[in-house]
Amino acid sequence: MILIHNAHIVNEERVFHGSVLIEGDSIADVFEGCVPQSLLDGAEVIEADDAILMPGVIDTHVHFRDPGFPEKADFSTESEAAVAGGVTSVLDMPNTKPQTTSVELWEEKMQMAEAKSYCNYGFYIGATNTNLEELKGADYTKICGVKLFLGSSTGGMLVNRGELIESIFREVPALITVHAEDDAVISRNLEHLKKLYGAEIPIECHPQVRSAEACVKATEYAISMAKRTGARLHVAHLSTEEELGLLENLPASEKCITAETCPHYLYFTDLDYKRLGARIKCNPAIKSVSDRNGLLDALPTNKIDTIATDHAPHRLADKEGTLLKAASGMPSVQYSLPAMAELVQKGYLSLERMVRMMCHNPAIIYGIEKRGFIRKGYKADLTLLHREKSVVRAQNVLSKCGWSPYEGIEFSNKVVATIINGHVAYRDGAFYGRYAEPLTFKVR
Repeated sequence: MILIHNAHIVNEERVFHGSVLIEGDSIADVFEGCVPQSLLDGAEVIEADDAILMPGVIDTHVHFRDPGFPEKADFSTESEAAVAGGVTSVLDMPNTKPQTTSVELWEEKMQMAEAKSYCNYGFYIGATNTNLEELKGADYTKICGVKLFLGSSTGGMLVNRGELIESIFREVPALITVHAEDDAVISRNLEHLKKLYGAEIPIECHPQVRSAEACVKATEYAISMAKRTGARLHVAHLSTEEELGLLENLPASEKCITAETCPHYLYFTDLDYKRLGARIKCNPAIKSVSDRNGLLDALPTNKIDTIATDHAPHRLADKEGTLLKAASGMPSVQYSLPAMAELVQKGYLSLERMVRMMCHNPAIIYGIEKRGFIRKGYKADLTLLHREKSVVRAQNVLSKCGWSPYEGIEFSNKVVATIINGHVAYRDGAFYGRYAEPLTFKVR
């Protein structure tokens, strides 16, 4: 038995002083206030010293680049970075090499993660212009959902046939997560900038290429398709203020259309391209101060349901050059929780709301079984977060790429322990083994 003692527990819209008892891989009891002396005497006690104890973070949008891009990342290095950041479960995207577009390739990816992962894992199956029957026949109690690219991005998985898109929405019995950018708008914007700059378009023009218009038009299309077909839709990486007007202000459990944003859209704006260049080049693009502020203002509401990272590491060598050359994507999974906790410190959202967006709602939306909450009988996936200032330094980045867009930023909170399936996987900077399991899902 393990007793996490004397913590500020954040769970299900409450913050209270208490302790959590773990037996085997599950939560055996939750105590508010004092615990029986017999447990203090009989259990392995982890003194929390009033640190925040919360469910382990569930990041539903990562690109761990495995298989196919070992120079950028692999599942071992990136899952270590996740665990060090308090992330206990991840859902990995299909634009790997080969692309995860069949059940057979999904199974191979699961076997790879079983051998490498430090955190719990699940995988999307990717939609293409030719694999509708594969999507219809997949087992969505094991596969987390379908990823549908409505705009071109890393990996070349654009689906652009309208009748096929409607068939996917209408016939596939799964949550559909969309990358929502309109390709025609992006192409038009790009051609305009090529006339101005030729092939050497500055990085600062990225939000002009992948513009707010491109995002809004594609999100409108996806939402209208979901409403027409009755499909469950999750809009990935919201980056604009205007998209918020398309979403319902209801709890995640009460709606079929949900959305995420990412910490980098809450921290950076187009003014930061001159300072950080391609380090903050990602798809969709980081946009205006107004967009950033609109997303920040929406955090206390139910317009945005989840925080995910879109963790997408590249070597710094891949981020060199002008807009047409520099790769899009950045590592984020190690610092998403400290980044969001800093926004709590600054008053943008409550601690309870942060936990709902990073732990509860991902479990609700994806139907992740027995995770995301501190409840008796649930898997003991837990994170201890302590009030301790730390500055992000490149030498502390665990992602294989070895850099972070947050370098130089001081956070007020630090992950001190991560517990996965009842085992201390990470504590005070040290790793203690791999205890990961595949995630399973209830189909809504």
